[in-house]
Order: sequence, then structure tokens, then C-alpha cells
Amino acid sequence: MNDDIKNMIQNEIDNNEVCLFMKGTPDAPQCGFSMAVSNMLKILEVKFKGINVLENQELREGIKVFSDWPTIPQLYIKKEFVGGCDIVKEMYENGELKQTLEDKGINFKK
Repeated sequence: MNDDIKNMIQNEIDNNEVCLFMKGTPDAPQCGFSMAVSNMLKILEVKFKGINVLENQELREGIKVFSDWPTIPQLYIKKEFVGGCDIVKEMYENGELKQTLEDKGINFKK
């Protein structure tokens, strides 16, 4: 991964409390897994930034190297990598996602 992509990823994570690297956009997801994570955040009324990895092949591959995680979507909360769809779904279902948001001071629907 080149420095431009690495810096772009780091910049998005640093400047957005909740950041979702996804296929498509929050309003028009282009994969079911990205849609699922986006919808969970929307249900909780979390303000988040969706970054469409399909717009840039280097970004699409770079985020996997950056996080050392092989799949997309990838959720970051307050600069910390949370996980992909399965992990976020499990956290959502067992209340851990709400707890994480609360612990990190992120506004959401309780």
C-alpha cells in the first residue's frame, strides 16, 4: 500500500468518530454485508462516515492491509478497529455495540 492511501485511510479514521469502510455508500450500499452494518448504525441513529472502497481499487486493497483484516466492511469507532459484519452484528445483538458507543462518548439512540 502506498503512503497516499495509508494517509487517506488514517485521515478518515482520525477525523470521523465513527467511520465505515464499505462497498457503496450508506444510502446505496453495494453489498449485503455493507448494508447490514450501515443499517445497524442507522437504527441506532449513529452519525457515521461511509467510505466507498469501490471508487478506488488501491483503497479497497489498502484498507485490508491497514487493518490486517481480509474483508469489507470495516468499522472504526474513535480510531479503534471494531470489526467486520459478523462481529458488528454479534455486538449489536448482545448489546456490546451500544456499550462501546456509550463508553466512547458517541451519541446514539438508546
